[in-house]
Amino acid sequence: MSQTLNETQRERCAQLLSRGASAMGVALSEEQHAQLMTLLVLLHKWNRAYNLTAVREPEAMVTRHLLDSLSVLPYISGPRLLDVGAGPGLPSIVIAIMRPDIAVVPLDSNGKKVRFQIQAGHELGLKNLSPTQVRIEAYDGAPFEQIISRAFADTDAFVNLSAAVLAEGGEWLAMKGRIPSDEIARLPMGVSLVETLVLEVPGEEGERHLLRLKRD
Repeated sequence: MSQTLNETQRERCAQLLSRGASAMGVALSEEQHAQLMTLLVLLHKWNRAYNLTAVREPEAMVTRHLLDSLSVLPYISGPRLLDVGAGPGLPSIVIAIMRPDIAVVPLDSNGKKVRFQIQAGHELGLKNLSPTQVRIEAYDGAPFEQIISRAFADTDAFVNLSAAVLAEGGEWLAMKGRIPSDEIARLPMGVSLVETLVLEVPGEEGERHLLRLKRD
């Protein structure tokens, strides 16, 4: 896999990332900015060989992957976070970069996507990241205070499949486009929608929302 971002692309993406994070009120240290740019380069490079995401252009990756993942930071508390159906590690790798105090487990059943997570974690030096290849229904680790999903399944399926590993008093965080009223209506008994939050992602024209869900 050869290098795929030229200097002009890197500079444009670096500026887009800085401006977008600033607009969201997210303070990036020099190290965090460099780590996010390294993640972008890795994702773009691996994507050409392994088709990890349908987003192809690096500038679009900044908006739709990096900034979108940063948008949930205010709602992340940990101390342990599970990312179900994490794909190439979004939003989990971005969260691990920004919150080194939180133990982050990106979980996916796709081997090539988990291999990318492992490689990215190694190159970024993320000691708090523990990529895991398994289907959520087969996961038998310790429970998590927060379970997040960005593009895994309908909200009701996400809740049902991961309920066994949600800690007492914990919450689900479902990242969505438009508010999925039909999915919310199908939530299982004993689970309630606590809050629907609008996620403002600079450069993203479509709607973005975060659903916070808890057991009653």
